[in-house]
Amino acid sequence: MALYDLPLDQLRVYDPPLTREPDFEAFWDETRAESRRTPLNGAIRPVDYPLLRARPYEVHYDGWRGARICAWYVLPEGDGPFPALVQYHGYSGARHDLHECLSWVAQGYAVMTVDTRGQSGGSTDPGHYSGGHVKGWMTLGIMDPQEYYYRGAFMDCVRALDWITTRPEIDAARIGVAGVSQGGALTLAVAALDDRPALAMPEVPYLCHYRRALDMALRDPYLEIAEYLRRYPERYGQVWRTLSYFDNMNLAAWIACPTLASVGLQDDICPPSTIFAAYNKITARKEIGVYPFHNHAAVPAHWEAKLRWAHHYLLGQGTL
Repeated sequence: MALYDLPLDQLRVYDPPLTREPDFEAFWDETRAESRRTPLNGAIRPVDYPLLRARPYEVHYDGWRGARICAWYVLPEGDGPFPALVQYHGYSGARHDLHECLSWVAQGYAVMTVDTRGQSGGSTDPGHYSGGHVKGWMTLGIMDPQEYYYRGAFMDCVRALDWITTRPEIDAARIGVAGVSQGGALTLAVAALDDRPALAMPEVPYLCHYRRALDMALRDPYLEIAEYLRRYPERYGQVWRTLSYFDNMNLAAWIACPTLASVGLQDDICPPSTIFAAYNKITARKEIGVYPFHNHAAVPAHWEAKLRWAHHYLLGQGTL
């Protein structure tokens, strides 16, 4: 294997210092309090789609500061209460297609798969961002943590739990969160910012240890930040200050639920050291699937571990 990042023995103990600002905790307390005061205005409608032994719906609810968030919601046969898995998608993408929910629904889980604000799905982004940005979403509002794009995106994803826990067919004590890449980042953030997840399964998570990511990443989207700083080098300090509030390395110690992660040691989008920087801060029960020859991708072989962990922590079945 070509050595791209640190050797695995060094990755397992990689522990860079936190970059939290003094008001980090207060910032998130204020953000969560504002989100909780906002009515959900939830809506649900059946979807005409040829799924057998599964019931698909489309859901809308109000997200952070006026966003209208869209999601699929698929139920197994029966009355429940069901364990649930809330899924988040990768950068620039959209919620999983309905048929992609079936592997979990067939196991007896309700699945909610959420569109990230303003990306290619159905969720809106009414955010007001001072100043310009380069392509993509990484530099939207980057000069002020109050305005930064991922403040809204993180809270929209927390509010998916607000919605699903209102449903009588869901067992609110058995909800997991999961996603790949940006979806893995949103999974980590939700598990850190909310105490309701009983399980988190972030795969090759994004938005971890930004400084290291910009030193190591060879492909977008982290390079959007580099492009912004090439244009505005005088903004360097404020950019890092803003990003520190949204770095999962700084949030990870707040995760209290069991966490199953994954990393590809050839990943040149989310370098392995950035993932370990966050993973190594988690003090809850955890495990990471290490895939030496994989780049930035979900790994089919990782499915067995995901099923075992979900069955154990959400169904109460089997041992790890």
